[in-house]
Amino acid sequence: MMKTVLVASALCLGLAAPAQAGCLTGAAKGAVVGHFAGHHAMAGAAVGCAVGHHSAAKAKKAERSGQNESAPK
Repeated sequence: MMKTVLVASALCLGLAAPAQAGCLTGAAKGAVVGHFAGHHAMAGAAVGCAVGHHSAAKAKKAERSGQNESAPK
């Protein structure tokens, strides 16, 4: 089972670009949770990546809208 976690981690590290840091952290957390919740590390990593990517995109959008409000017109 540890091999599955390592493979999932290596895959995420190899495919993740700097802009997808949310996916990386989410996948790592999801793999750990999935491992302990019935040995579903790969499924946990996939779901964690999706949730992490969504959260990072949402935060980036909020940051952009905050910057636009403070810009002089």
